[in-house]
Amino acid sequence: MWVIAGIVAIAAVIALIEVPRLLKSKWHKELWVFLILLAAGTGLNIGLKLHWNIPSPLYLMIDIYKPISRLFYGE
Repeated sequence: MWVIAGIVAIAAVIALIEVPRLLKSKWHKELWVFLILLAAGTGLNIGLKLHWNIPSPLYLMIDIYKPISRLFYGE
């Protein structure tokens, strides 16, 4: 439980540092991307600490590129 609280605290500190800079620069699109990526990273890190089975994105890439590889190499 303390590890999860630490992860959330670190994410909050990162947000407190970066969000005012983005707002001051009026980079609203970049702010949304930053918040989405920070939330995704925080969620995945919490999931790893809770020992959830999180699949690797590599499996998605393999499924996408395997038919293309078969087309070129005829396997």
